[in-house]
Amino acid sequence: MIPLGNTLCTRLATVPGVEITTLDPQPRSYGMGALATGASNILFISGQVPEDETGHVPETFDDQCRLAWRNVVGVLNTAHLGLENLTKVTVFLSDRQYREANARIRHEVLGGHSPALTVIITGIYDEKWLLEIEAVAVS
Repeated sequence: MIPLGNTLCTRLATVPGVEITTLDPQPRSYGMGALATGASNILFISGQVPEDETGHVPETFDDQCRLAWRNVVGVLNTAHLGLENLTKVTVFLSDRQYREANARIRHEVLGGHSPALTVIITGIYDEKWLLEIEAVAVS
């Protein structure tokens, strides 16, 4: 942890020319932040849904969650970026019952990378979709 004013920081990613640091305000609050310094490009990823290129939507939440993350990775790869470039993720869940599975799969996908995160329980545009993921990445 690195002190920064009244905040503890953890350096997260080593993206050439960019330093991404998790901010952990003190006294401890629920939320954290992600500070990207040296970034020259920002990628805003619109909501990625659990639908593949053929229009197929898996039935289970776990499969939908993994597919939505695969779609996020697809946008990142198109911009020649990776998961380590993510600074902010917003996940929209259709029901509270998916909170634990969402967290488990997110940790599987992101590994030790911890971008700023918001999870919102809400209605989703298509009733077949159990979640939607939007994100911001820097390079």
